Amino acid sequence: MHASNSPPATSWQDRLALHREHGDTVTYLLAEWAHAIDQNRVEDIAALMLPNGRYTVTSRFNHDRGLPMAIIDAHSAAQLRDRIKSMRLANIYQPQHYRHVLSAIQVTGQESSGLLQVRSSFAVVRTLEMMGDSMLFATGECHDLVDVQGDAPRFAQRRMIFDSRAVETLMVIPI
Repeated sequence: MHASNSPPATSWQDRLALHREHGDTVTYLLAEWAHAIDQNRVEDIAALMLPNGRYTVTSRFNHDRGLPMAIIDAHSAAQLRDRIKSMRLANIYQPQHYRHVLSAIQVTGQESSGLLQVRSSFAVVRTLEMMGDSMLFATGECHDLVDVQGDAPRFAQRRMIFDSRAVETLMVIPI
């Protein structure tokens, strides 16, 4: 799935109506994603994606220019599960913990397929376990497509766009 080219709902009143109808469900889904990562239940995030859902983490610089380079680009929930399994079993990195702060969650439109267009802001603080140091790791915006038609909401697309041009150190854990 690629980023939506559909225009957002035409007026703030239309967006408000969509948000009133679906805002709590969407907010719960975003919070579940953040809590799964913050509580070191990273494996759980793949279940929040549709089987063919796409998860991408890219810089604002690349996003604004339509450049395809991404730090993480999983084209399916299975590919995301594989990345997480590799993170747990094969990668060597200093133990660390994330803490998400989410804000400005808005349902901004609806695709003809019924998928909701969702925009939100995030900040992620990373704490390195050995040193105990906490630092602002990433800030940015999410552009999501959310399916609310099934028994539980799921991401059809989760595009995390971080504000800086680069990540200070490697990004092992999804954000």
